Amino acid sequence: MKTDIILSGVGGQGILSIAAVIGEAALKEGLYMKQAEVHGMSQRGGDVQSNLRLSDEPIASDLIPKGHADLIISLEPMESLRYLPYLKKEGWLVTNSRPFVNIPNYPEIEKVNAELDKLPHKVVLDVEEIAKEAGSVRAANIVMLGAATPFLGIDYDKIEAGIRQIFGRKGEEIVNMNLKALKAGYDLAREIQ
Repeated sequence: MKTDIILSGVGGQGILSIAAVIGEAALKEGLYMKQAEVHGMSQRGGDVQSNLRLSDEPIASDLIPKGHADLIISLEPMESLRYLPYLKKEGWLVTNSRPFVNIPNYPEIEKVNAELDKLPHKVVLDVEEIAKEAGSVRAANIVMLGAATPFLGIDYDKIEAGIRQIFGRKGEEIVNMNLKALKAGYDLAREIQ
């Protein structure tokens, strides 16, 4: 088993929380994990990206070469396009459909969507809307994690356990909100897949 994942978005969207939950779940699954993070001007809404490599064998490098990512998880549609050169031909993109317009020359969303439509393996969801329906727009990143879970190669219950571990200190209400968001994203991705 080997899964190479690129996580992308902009600062404040919860990319690193997704990485933490996947990492916790991978450890519970008995997998090796390497992670490399690249932070842009995250406090100003700059791009944030993380390479996450999971394997049942030791991993040499924490960086994913171009054309080798099995999965891109992106909380921002234009940011997902930025990392497409890293995606394998048979890889999956799981991305938010709602743009985070943080630059004056942000491309027209129709053009971004046209590029996304060219991909054969994708799940595109409005995670903020789904998170709001699940109880809190602040859990949009966990909706995204739920939508990506079918492609991770890690059992769903291990992802749930990762959420309990990472968010447990924030209280039962926060844990339950995130578990509900995880399930909402997971169920929708399975319908699309």
